[in-house]
Amino acid sequence: MKKSYFFRFIFLVLLSVSLFSCQKEEEEHIDETEEETITANSPLTGLLLRTSQSPGAYDDIIDGNSCASVILPVTVIANGQQVTVNTPEDINLIKEIFNLFPNDTDTLEILYPISLELFDYTQVTITNQAELDALAATCDLTNTEIGCLDIVYPVSFFTYNSAQQRTGTVAIGNDWELFNYLYNLGSDDFISFDYPVSTILEEGPVVEVNSNEELQTLILECVANTNDDPIDISQFEEDLTTGTWYVDYFFDDYDETDNYAGYAFTFALDGTAQSVKSGVVVNGTWALVEDLKFDLFFGTNSPLDELDEDWEIIEANANSIKLKHISDGDGSTDYLTFGREPNTGGTNTELNLFIENLITGSWYINLLEEEGIDHTTNFTEYEFTFFGNGSATAVSNNNTISGYWTAQMDSGNLDFILNFETTTNGDFEELNDDWDVLEATQTIIELSDVSGGGGTDYLTFGREPYGGGGGGPDPQELRDILESGTWYVEKFLNDGDDETEEFNGYNFNFYNNETVYATNGTEYVYGIWIVTVTGQELNFEFDMDSPINGADSQEYKALQYAPTSVTFITRNSQGQIEDTLIFKQN
Repeated sequence: MKKSYFFRFIFLVLLSVSLFSCQKEEEEHIDETEEETITANSPLTGLLLRTSQSPGAYDDIIDGNSCASVILPVTVIANGQQVTVNTPEDINLIKEIFNLFPNDTDTLEILYPISLELFDYTQVTITNQAELDALAATCDLTNTEIGCLDIVYPVSFFTYNSAQQRTGTVAIGNDWELFNYLYNLGSDDFISFDYPVSTILEEGPVVEVNSNEELQTLILECVANTNDDPIDISQFEEDLTTGTWYVDYFFDDYDETDNYAGYAFTFALDGTAQSVKSGVVVNGTWALVEDLKFDLFFGTNSPLDELDEDWEIIEANANSIKLKHISDGDGSTDYLTFGREPNTGGTNTELNLFIENLITGSWYINLLEEEGIDHTTNFTEYEFTFFGNGSATAVSNNNTISGYWTAQMDSGNLDFILNFETTTNGDFEELNDDWDVLEATQTIIELSDVSGGGGTDYLTFGREPYGGGGGGPDPQELRDILESGTWYVEKFLNDGDDETEEFNGYNFNFYNNETVYATNGTEYVYGIWIVTVTGQELNFEFDMDSPINGADSQEYKALQYAPTSVTFITRNSQGQIEDTLIFKQN
């Protein structure tokens, strides 16, 4: 049977060549697909080249070039962490680092030189980022790999060379052989598959084809059905407009999910939306805008006004829609998740209290123990500050290390995740982990993590440097600090609202007769202050005359004090921080 097919193929080729040589103007009318012949310029040849070329898209997170792939191993620094990629699967390590902190700026530094394999299986050496960028700029995105279909090898071709009048067969055993063979076809070469040919569709079955037309159609349909978007728009709209949704999670500096307890949301295909709570209906709108943003608007009344953003869609299915929005102001990230179960509230107190304590004042590492070995002294010179936008700094006399943090509830347990860059101090790699919170108060954060070896690591942050303090609070020490030098208000938060501007330009002097004097050069303001001790807490009473009496309080507690900085706070009956007053020495 194969022999008869071969003779039919030769007959068709000879007929095509004869027609071509006798009547060149009829060349366009030779139907190569119907004749089962393939030439260097056949559309099917181009599709098969893209199917068999060296894959280049899977490692774009490293080289940014879909027409080339990095020859492993390669070492990179992802968000400050050094990663050696030995296998294609190791690329997931980079993705995990990038995905760990959605509110950070992802950076990747390659340790050169590296080698790349191009689409045609040739190799080049790259010595710097400029060379890599220049190579990526030459990539023709219309001819990148087709990865949704694979040929099942081996396959065979019948061959005919019209110049040499020679026939034959070629066996192909892998992608490289197929690409190399097709890439080097000459103008005198005519070939045909020895059908049937089996193919494997991505995440699909084996499909057998019996002609060029079937194979070409299968590849084109495969490409057309490949969706590189993170979500299917039509499916998203169908899920969104079906049934009722509830706010599963809302985070804006703090976990504010409880604010949406009792609210039910519905969305209609015409772009309208409704929120209903206790029979009260609030009308809104929704729209999908550019870059797959989900635009919501429910008016200006709290708490629904917090939802009025153009949200980036992280993940979406029939039961969950996860969204995020990066603030144009401080760069912090808000998170919103809709789910199918009603929100009954009462879930966020522990997390919010932890965040309030964390971002108020500075911290020091009092313990780092890894598998029984004490590494605390590697960090004693660093002062840690955690900011509400998810960033962090560790500052010593000669170094500043940046990082990111996030806190979350996981199956009822509080997790604290750290990621500091390690390029200037490799010891910080020891901090980068997903830590379980054992205890968290305004003065101490105790953490643990089960290491890969099965042992347990311990990390403790405190308000005083390692080896300092002890013996309980000393009111006279705080008095002496305040009475030395001149001070200014670095920050005043009133119920979380920043009102520092009220004190701009004023310098404060605290005197040992418990009076305080402040001036901005034109106005002179007087007041009183007193430090007392109750148990393990220092109390700070503060009262200023107008116009800077907004920070008056009889309930300040000294959270932290040092020769150049003093932090006072007030708390409500639930233990949450209400006001924060920070003095810095000039």
